[in-house]
Amino acid sequence: MGKEIKKNNRFGLVGKNIEYSFSRSYFREKFNREGIKNCSYKNFDLNSIEEIKAVLKEKNIKGLNVTIPYKESIINYLDSLSEEAKKIGAVNTIRFLEDGTTQGHNTDAFGFETALLKKWNNQSKKALILGTGGASKAIEYVLEKMKIQPLFVSRTPSKDQIRYNQIDHRIMASYLLIINCTPIGTHPDLNKAPNIPYDLLTEDHFLFDLIYNPEKTLFLKKGIKIGCTTLNGLDMLKHQAEKSWEIWTKV
Repeated sequence: MGKEIKKNNRFGLVGKNIEYSFSRSYFREKFNREGIKNCSYKNFDLNSIEEIKAVLKEKNIKGLNVTIPYKESIINYLDSLSEEAKKIGAVNTIRFLEDGTTQGHNTDAFGFETALLKKWNNQSKKALILGTGGASKAIEYVLEKMKIQPLFVSRTPSKDQIRYNQIDHRIMASYLLIINCTPIGTHPDLNKAPNIPYDLLTEDHFLFDLIYNPEKTLFLKKGIKIGCTTLNGLDMLKHQAEKSWEIWTKV
């Protein structure tokens, strides 16, 4: 028997250009599969973060997911943050509390760690993080917890970060875990991949792409060709979605 939820509870995803998104179809299927009644899930496609004010005032919303490009800027519009979200500095889940206030959480960290540990080959104590957006902050948080030293790669690097053209033989030999946190290679741009020296990949490298559509990005295909261990973002998304639901529905 499905879990009974009070009538007209609404959930949704906040982001930009999110018609393709995983979350809406995932939760609709979950509600149907588990017999969860009186719940709906919709996309809130915002042109700018300021539009979130109207969304937060809508009736019967009990929880929201947040995706690119608002995981960091959303924080200014929330009443409180979980301890983990504070440490990470990014939010992908919003819970609406009984007193009407909003609380930001981060389930990306849980999703990433759970997915990674299922396939982790434990080859490296250093990791390259491609991209510096909100998702990359959750990845950094998990890696540091696992005692894996992260190095950020950015087109516009700040202090302690490097440019793509600075990735040389020495770095590739030392950083065997490479995580793509950029949207490069997402459908429909299937012929694009982050600009790293793929010829320096070895069978010891582990490539993790947070992208799930397509199932195998060009980034992953190049790694597979060499014999690298690879993983896409689908498992991570499923785990973070379930963690979001747990946060929304806990008493």
